[in-house]
Amino acid sequence: MRVAVNPDLLRWARERAQIEVPELEARFPKLSQWESREVEPTLKQLENFARATHAPIGYFFLSEPPAEPLPIPDFRTMAGRSVVRPSPNLLDTIYVCQERQSWYREFAQVTGQPTLPFVGTVTTRTPTREAAAQLRATLGFNIDERRDCPTWTEALRRFIDQADRTGVLVMVSGVVLNNNRRHLDPDEFRGFALADDQAPLVFINGADSKAAQMFTLAHELAHIWLKSSALSDSTAASIPAATNQNEVETWCNQVAAELLVPLDVFRAELVAGEELRQTLDRLARRFKVSTLVILRRLLDVGRLTNTAFFAAYREEIARIAEIVRGSGGDFYRTTIARVSRRFARALIESTLEGRTLYRDAFRMLGIAKTETFNEFGRSLNFPL
Repeated sequence: MRVAVNPDLLRWARERAQIEVPELEARFPKLSQWESREVEPTLKQLENFARATHAPIGYFFLSEPPAEPLPIPDFRTMAGRSVVRPSPNLLDTIYVCQERQSWYREFAQVTGQPTLPFVGTVTTRTPTREAAAQLRATLGFNIDERRDCPTWTEALRRFIDQADRTGVLVMVSGVVLNNNRRHLDPDEFRGFALADDQAPLVFINGADSKAAQMFTLAHELAHIWLKSSALSDSTAASIPAATNQNEVETWCNQVAAELLVPLDVFRAELVAGEELRQTLDRLARRFKVSTLVILRRLLDVGRLTNTAFFAAYREEIARIAEIVRGSGGDFYRTTIARVSRRFARALIESTLEGRTLYRDAFRMLGIAKTETFNEFGRSLNFPL
């Protein structure tokens, strides 16, 4: 059976998936003929093409390419320009997180969990120091404890645990679900927040560095306190670019910087006459943040002029871009990080009690086998 497909839909799918034509033609030798309507694809070929481009098969039966607006406000700016077309990896990540949030909200209501009092307690008119103090008090965020963490990984893990204990679902992944062939690009987005007073959710792009993830988590938590859902490229790189940002992003960046590196503490840590490189490395280790955040704080306290700051900033971005980031690890620990411990425990509990279907649990966890599910449950201390 051959299918008459509008060639615009085929072109839309490959451009949306950001796959080069030669790469697709290696798998679909008649692609150019399909796009010129010399030959029509069979239904099976169309299904395979849909899977390869991560596009729903139903879209190919439309008369023209669909509009796919992001389901949450888009506050990203790349070099000062809004990002127009989201990748299928980004869209699918938002959709699955929305499904998880919806499920957890219902779970929280059924199990009688109260709403979270801190969601929506601040506005962009709240002084950033005051807002950062609120976050710090609620999270139990201790600057000195972070100094004693041996690595950025440990500091980030503690930060995530603190957010989890307050009721925020923090999900960290560098891929779509557990598909290691569908990588998330930090240059497309760093994270997003789905605000809710019973199931607030923060997603962090795990393909980014640990130091960058730290800032992203702080930034997205500020969105939760605002009760403002948003997609952003919330890194220290966006702090000085306030003229390219809206009021919310600028405020969240400032709160994140003050939460992670309070100015009063920062001033006390400065050493007169210390070389810039030594200052950056020492204080980045001290506060467990990116050197870009330290650079911004040096500007804030007047240790750098605007000219010196921007020159050092460009050099540091180039240096960081050369760093190779690792990946991998234990599957079950990685899955817990990808879906959040709070969500994982709730979903397993509900599934074992028969309130959630196994197929729904498998889909939200990104796993396919009962054996894997059971082992995942045991890793969370469920008696399976």
